[in-house]
Amino acid sequence: METKVSHRPLTTALTLYRGETLILEEAATYSGVSPTTSAVALRSRGIQVRDADRTPVDQTAN
Repeated sequence: METKVSHRPLTTALTLYRGETLILEEAATYSGVSPTTSAVALRSRGIQVRDADRTPVDQTAN
């Protein structure tokens, strides 16, 4: 079953996330989707996903 996502709340949440106003979980709650769905949406728009302390999670450890 596919979840229908309203684009306006998702777009607003992603914009607030990019501006560091929201963390991933808050952006997900705001847009009504899971954190995983939010992370996929962020990555598809070229926005780096970071954890709650603002550390990028897409980087690999050396």
